[in-house]
Amino acid sequence: MPEVRYATTSDGVSIAYQVVGDGPVDLITALGSVTHLEVFWEHPLSARFLRNLARFSRLILFDKRGVGLSDRDVANRSLEARMDDLRAVADEVGARRPVVLGVSEGGPMAILYAATYPEDTSALVVYGSMVRGGPGEADPDAPVTEDDWAAYRADFEDYERRIRSTWGDPRVLEIMAPSMANDAAFTAWLTKLFRYGSSPSADVALARMNSEIDVRGILPSIRVPTLVLHRRGDTDEPVANGRYLAAHIPHAHYVELEGADHLPMLGDTDALVDEIELFVTGARTPSQSDRLLTTLVFTDIVGSTETGARLGDHRWRDVLETHAADVRRSISRFRGVEIKSTGDGFLARFDGPARAVSFALEVAEQCRDRGLMVRAGVHTGEVEVIDENHGFSPESIIEFPHPVRATAGR
Repeated sequence: MPEVRYATTSDGVSIAYQVVGDGPVDLITALGSVTHLEVFWEHPLSARFLRNLARFSRLILFDKRGVGLSDRDVANRSLEARMDDLRAVADEVGARRPVVLGVSEGGPMAILYAATYPEDTSALVVYGSMVRGGPGEADPDAPVTEDDWAAYRADFEDYERRIRSTWGDPRVLEIMAPSMANDAAFTAWLTKLFRYGSSPSADVALARMNSEIDVRGILPSIRVPTLVLHRRGDTDEPVANGRYLAAHIPHAHYVELEGADHLPMLGDTDALVDEIELFVTGARTPSQSDRLLTTLVFTDIVGSTETGARLGDHRWRDVLETHAADVRRSISRFRGVEIKSTGDGFLARFDGPARAVSFALEVAEQCRDRGLMVRAGVHTGEVEVIDENHGFSPESIIEFPHPVRATAGR
């Protein structure tokens, strides 16, 4: 995890920041409403997204005032104050004319910064950005009446009550990350990010301030190269926002991406990062292949729960230990690599289907001799490497179109 350091703003607020990578371009990034520099690195998808940005840049991350590892007890959370957070970090790390990337709620601050300090900004990139808060958030062009504001205030009061009692509610994934709404590990991580990154009262205060955001009037004054990125099906910030920004920022380059996830570390992140890299550097880095063709085998003892209950804990543990030793000898004999053991099952990879099938048949024979039945699934296709030591997980299988399944036993 990158080291966390601190910069001090003109009004004495301590801002936590990290520097990742040593590329030729300084990319300073405002990552949305709730952030936490340490929790960000705890989920592999989030860490991968950040590492990919650092692949071509010196990536500078920070927790804005009031959230994460920065000072929490702050009175001023305005866009102007948040600009001071960015400026303090840029000065601290010696970033001269950095590219400013604003994500989601960080978009308006990045836009205001680029318009206010064009001499200190080499380029502006916004992803999934809002344009205005309040009742006009979904459609920047829509007229807003007093009745609309009255309805919005009533809804906000209901939102405040819910947030104070259910802060970190995983149902937010249905809006921000629909593709991961049923992923327990991601849900746990995002819930932790919210609860470590902010609090109910702080989130309510931030949402109240954000309801007054409206950057429409300053868009024509932006004079730095600008890239606007938005996902067509974004379920949190409608695509109308991205289209509005592109239409009203002079000479902005607009790329509309596929997908519905609002969070940038989900979905086709490679396409997102590639567009940023191309805009910032003028070229795409040839992708380092993290996929390879291999054969995977998964084995599983049939009826293990019932068998364990019948044999008793001690006897069943002896059976599993003997089974594990046999399977590992077979993996080694057929020149395979163990990926994961689930106790009564194994996931292994082999350099060809012949060895994989031979391994599966041998394991089935071993189990048959002990009065057990085993299922074995064999698949040859592309898998994704998830660490530098060529480790895999079951979730890393990216192609599973036509699996060959075999069941062997008594």
